[in-house]
Amino acid sequence: MALDETRFNAIADELLENLFDQLDDAIGNHADVDLQDGILNIELDAGGVYIINKHGPNREIWMASPKSGATHYAYDGTDWIGTRDQANLLERLSEELKVTL
Repeated sequence: MALDETRFNAIADELLENLFDQLDDAIGNHADVDLQDGILNIELDAGGVYIINKHGPNREIWMASPKSGATHYAYDGTDWIGTRDQANLLERLSEELKVTL
């Protein structure tokens, strides 16, 4: 699904804000969860850092994970789906962090 810049920014910002709220509630006692300037940082107390951000030129969400490495996600109209492996962003993040999103 091709998104114009305005629509992409609105959807991506909403995703990042929702992720921040959900993760802060779910793992805030075990991680430092921070959202600034469109970049979501999740620093786990047990070690490891996740960085999730929007990438405007490609209209994608990019995630750096200590478990799955660097992955990119495109919006399919409903979900953010991996551009290489077709994985669902929220499902992957839920599985890796052992939380329900």
